[in-house]
Amino acid sequence: MSKASRQPAGFDVTRPAPARIYDYMLRGRHHFDADALAAERILRVAPEIRDCAWSNRGFHQRAAAWVARQGVKQFLDIGSGLPTVGNTHEVVRKIHPDARVVYVDNDPMVELHSQGILDGTTNVSVLWADLRDPESIFDSAAVRELIDPAEPTGLLMTAVLMFVSDAADPWSLVDTCVKAVPPGSYLSLSHLTDDAKPPVAVDAFHQVFDHATEQMHFRSKAQVARFFDGLEVVPPYTDAPPTLTYSGLWGAEDVQLADSDGSRWLYCAVAKKPLSQSSPWRMTSSRHRRNWASTGPRWPGSGPAMTMARSRSPSRSAAGGHAATGC
Repeated sequence: MSKASRQPAGFDVTRPAPARIYDYMLRGRHHFDADALAAERILRVAPEIRDCAWSNRGFHQRAAAWVARQGVKQFLDIGSGLPTVGNTHEVVRKIHPDARVVYVDNDPMVELHSQGILDGTTNVSVLWADLRDPESIFDSAAVRELIDPAEPTGLLMTAVLMFVSDAADPWSLVDTCVKAVPPGSYLSLSHLTDDAKPPVAVDAFHQVFDHATEQMHFRSKAQVARFFDGLEVVPPYTDAPPTLTYSGLWGAEDVQLADSDGSRWLYCAVAKKPLSQSSPWRMTSSRHRRNWASTGPRWPGSGPAMTMARSRSPSRSAAGGHAATGC
């Protein structure tokens, strides 16, 4: 039975979607029968994928918290997914109570089911837009309202680029986003891989998403590393070199315990935009009226844009805003 109690008018519940499949893997409440069936098809051939989902979720939260501890107080969570436990604003506000967060997703369910979480929450908003049209994000009212172009930004792209085809040039899209934020900003990114994975499991993934709202694109370690070209990758855990790692290992206090078959489906890294780089993006903010313009971690103990992009910020609307995180 479907667990989602509401859906947008005219919404097609028969096609599975990445955010809702992920919600099912995390035992959430915002998915439909089609999403559950799609997830179970994957789990039959790769039962560790549920662990993969939780591993990815843990990376997202640890990375966001680490970036906040570097002094970053504003975050752009692109491909945020449906609301679940430990949303980005909840994580970073444990470090900076005044942190500002804009969530971005192209699934209208994200906007709908975020209302309850953000009722009465200030300086948090959701934008219905698509990574494949970066200008629709950075020129949006939500970003102009909450993201100060003069301050470092935490760009969070957790398990979203794997739904962007090579034809759409995901590397160029990430580069555009990085160029839109000032030096001293951070990029946190994770991505599914089929490196050393059983072909039957990889094929099952592809077949499920062939009928979903977005298709799946696995990438190798070298291809994922390209997303961080020109950036300063930080060491993922104590005594590690600055490099990509698996999602369960990033920020882990015990790397051996954190390693798992599920975690090894995902490469991830966090990287800093060097202070020597400029930010060519220009925008006028109603809030700031400014132009857009290496540290390692210190661990304890050592589709095209939607035709109608919408946003609400509780500081601007009595109806409140929306939030979600983590695909």
